[in-house]
Amino acid sequence: MTTRILIARHGNTFFPTETPRRVGGRTDLSLVEKERAHALGQYIKDHHLLPDVIWAAPLKRTMETARFACEAMKMDPSMIQKDHRFTEIDYGPDENKTEDEVMLRLGKDRLKKNSRDLSEFSEEQMKEEGRAIIDAWNRDAIVPDGWLVDPQRYIDTWLAVGKEIEEKHKDQTVMIVSSNGIIRFSPYLTGDFKAFAAEHKIKVTTGGLCIFEKESKAPHWTCTAWNIKSWV
Repeated sequence: MTTRILIARHGNTFFPTETPRRVGGRTDLSLVEKERAHALGQYIKDHHLLPDVIWAAPLKRTMETARFACEAMKMDPSMIQKDHRFTEIDYGPDENKTEDEVMLRLGKDRLKKNSRDLSEFSEEQMKEEGRAIIDAWNRDAIVPDGWLVDPQRYIDTWLAVGKEIEEKHKDQTVMIVSSNGIIRFSPYLTGDFKAFAAEHKIKVTTGGLCIFEKESKAPHWTCTAWNIKSWV
């Protein structure tokens, strides 16, 4: 028998006409659409992956995604359990800022730390410095300076969650609805994050679905699907 974890990122919190901002656990936005959550639930239903348990971070965007997915799965939303372990990270000084603002701040800070004269650089050059930092976050989960993130905490959380599911929900399917900053640490369940990140983009899109499975005697979880875009 197989024990399974479905990990879903919440749906969109900005309209297409808006400039997206980097929102973490301190910014509690609602969804602006429910199509991606419905598509997520429909995909799970169509592929016979209906969960026995649903855990969702308590933010509006994650709870709403879980509820809309339940609608599509024809499941009772009262089964959704709030779980603070999956609440999005804290982006510190970059909370609720646009990506251009974030990259500029990070680029300036890096240049200052390297004792560079900022007057020698254009704004676009400073953004390029910041973009490299964001790229490292999206590629390897290297936390930018200033963000209030303890990577080991999230690594330990995912490993503990995996163990808990093995022990308490053996041969069942557990669905977890969380956010981008948290989900990118879930591949530590495989036992080789570096190899996983070398083959996959660890940033999961809004409404994206990831699937991990484990046989009873296997030493680690296997990621059988990553960042499924069910609405496409």
